[in-house]
Amino acid sequence: MSAAPADRKTSAALVVGAIGVVYGDLGTSPLYVLRTAFAGEHALPATPDNVYGVLSAVFWSLIVIVTLKYITLIMRADNNGEGGILALTALVSRGLARGETRRWWLVGLGIFGAAMFYGDGMITPAISVLSAVEGLEVAAPALHPYIVPITLVIIAALFGIQKHGTARVGMFFGPVMLFYFAVLALLGVAQIVEQPAILGALDPRHAWRFFTTTPLAAFISLGAVVLALTGTEALCADMGHFGRTPIRRAWLMLVLPALLLNYLGQGALLVAQPDAIRNPFYLLAPAWALLPLVVLATCATVIASQAVISGTYSLTRAAIQMGYCPRLKIEHTSERQIGQIYVPFVNWSLFVAVVLLVVAFRKSDNLAAAYGIAVTLAMMIDSILIFVVMRRLWKWPAVTAVAIAAPLLAIDLGFLASNSLKIIEGGWFPLAIGAVVFTLLTTWKRGRMLLMDRLSSDALPLDLFIQSIEVSPPTRVEGTAVFMTSSPNLVPHALLHNLKHNKVLHERVVFLTIVIRDIPYVTADDRIEIKQLGAEFYQVVAHYGFKENPDVPDLLVDAGRKGLSFEMMETSFFVSRETLIPTVSPGMALWRERLFVSMSKNAVKASEFFGIPTNRVVELGTQVEL
Repeated sequence: MSAAPADRKTSAALVVGAIGVVYGDLGTSPLYVLRTAFAGEHALPATPDNVYGVLSAVFWSLIVIVTLKYITLIMRADNNGEGGILALTALVSRGLARGETRRWWLVGLGIFGAAMFYGDGMITPAISVLSAVEGLEVAAPALHPYIVPITLVIIAALFGIQKHGTARVGMFFGPVMLFYFAVLALLGVAQIVEQPAILGALDPRHAWRFFTTTPLAAFISLGAVVLALTGTEALCADMGHFGRTPIRRAWLMLVLPALLLNYLGQGALLVAQPDAIRNPFYLLAPAWALLPLVVLATCATVIASQAVISGTYSLTRAAIQMGYCPRLKIEHTSERQIGQIYVPFVNWSLFVAVVLLVVAFRKSDNLAAAYGIAVTLAMMIDSILIFVVMRRLWKWPAVTAVAIAAPLLAIDLGFLASNSLKIIEGGWFPLAIGAVVFTLLTTWKRGRMLLMDRLSSDALPLDLFIQSIEVSPPTRVEGTAVFMTSSPNLVPHALLHNLKHNKVLHERVVFLTIVIRDIPYVTADDRIEIKQLGAEFYQVVAHYGFKENPDVPDLLVDAGRKGLSFEMMETSFFVSRETLIPTVSPGMALWRERLFVSMSKNAVKASEFFGIPTNRVVELGTQVEL
C-alpha cells in the first residue's frame, strides 16, 4: 500500500530540511580536502598513484565511517528519538550501575567529547567561510589581500543575526543546499566524462596499494582524508529534528553521490592538470561560472556554520539542564519551535574565537591542521560508547560487539595518530578548548554536588519539620509561599531563614522541585507530581527533559489543572542565594573551588532562569563553606 500524498510531502520536506541542516559541514568538505592533501603542510606529490590512493581512501572512509558506523549503527542508539554524544552518554550512564568505576570514566569521556564540539564550533565557521571566499583569488589573484577582511565581514554578519533567530532564513537552507549538491555533482560529472578512468579509484585495491607501497605518505595523508568526515556528529545530533529515515535517505540518495562525484571530478582534474592543486574545487568550473560558484559555496559555508552554531546552543542548554553548566541567559527566537534558541554568551564567545582564528591562521590550509584532531577524538569516543551500548543496552554477544567495534576503533586510532602530527601546527587549539570546557563542565558538576552535600548535612528532614509545625503552629499569614528546592525531602534553608527572622508562615506553603531527567522531553501527563503533606504544606515535583526549558508560571498553570491552583498576585517565591567560601576542606582542589565560586557568581539567577516574575521573588542568603 503506497504512502498518502500528505505523508510523502512531509517526508520529502524532512529530507530537504535534513539536507540543509545536517549535511552542511560534510557538504563543504570538498572545498579543502584534496587541496589539503596535495598542497597543505604535509603535501603529497600530485602523482596519479597518490591521487587514486587518496580518492580511494576518501571514498571508503565515507562508506565505512559515515554510512556504516553513523548512518547504520550509531543512529540506532537514540535516546527517545534524540541522538548526539550527550544522548549516547546518557544511554551509557543508564546501562551501567551508579557504583561502577567505569561508569564515571565513560560518562567523563562522553562529556569530554561534548566539550570538543565547542572547538569544532569555532573552527567550522572559520575554515568553511575562508575556504569559500578564497575562490575569489582564483578568478582575480589581485583580490588576495581582501580575502581575510571579506571573511571577517561575513562572519560578523553571521553571528550578528543570531539573536533574530534562524526560523525565517532556515526555510531557505534546504533548497540552497539541494542546489549546491546538484552543482557539486554536475561539476564532478563534467570532469569525469573527460577522464572516465578515474572511476577506478573506487576500487579498494588502490587504497590498499597506497598504504602498503608508501605507508608513511599514506599515514600522513589520513590527516587530510579525515576532513572529508567533518560533520558526522551532526547526523545524530539533529536526529530529533528530522528523524532517522529522512537523514538516511538524504545521505544515500543525494549527499553521498554528489560528494563522491565531486571528489572524483577533482581527482580527474588533478591527474590531467597537476598544477590545478592550487584550488581544484573552483577550477572544476568554467571561467564564466566561477564567481557564481564562489557565491553559492559561500552560502553553503554560512549554512554549515549556522548549523554548528545552533548546535552549540542546544548542547549548552542540555549541559545546563544536566547540571554540567551554570545557568546562562537563553532566549527563544521562535514562538512555535522550541529548538529555536539563542544563547548570547555562547554566541559572542564563539564570535571572538572565530575572528581570532581567521586573523591568526589567514588561510584555510593552515586551519585544516587545527580541524582534524577534534573530529577524530569525537569519532573515537563514539566508538567506545557505542560498544558499551551494544553490550549493556542491546545485549549483543561480546563476540559480535567486539567484531564491530574493534575495526571501527582501529580506524579511529589511525586517523587520530595521523592528526597528532598536526598538534604543533594548530591541532593544539581544539585540544586546549576541549580541555578548558571539560574542566569548566566537570568543576561545575562536582561543585554543585559538593554544595548539595554541605547544605544537606545540616538540613532538617521535611516530615519532622511539618510534625513540629502541627504541634506548635507559628503565625500564618494570607497567601501562598513557593520555596524552590533541589532536595524535596529536606526543609529549604530559605524557609528556615524566613521563619527565624519574620516569625511567620504563609497559610499555604509549596515546595517546588524541578527534576531534569536523562531523556530529551517529558510528556505533559508525566510533568507534575503533587503531594499534600498536611498542615497546608504541598510538595510539587516537576519533570523536564534535558532539551526543555522549565518555566515556573506555566508550571503553576498546569498544577491548577490538577487541583492545586495559584493566584500569581497572592503568591511569593522564595529562593536561596548561597555565598560560597572556598576552603581547604576535602572536596575539590582549592583552585577548582575558586573557579566554581567564580562561575556561580556569574550564573543567571534561578528566578530569572525559571521565568519567575521579579516582583514576586524573595531571595534569602546563606554562607556555605566548600
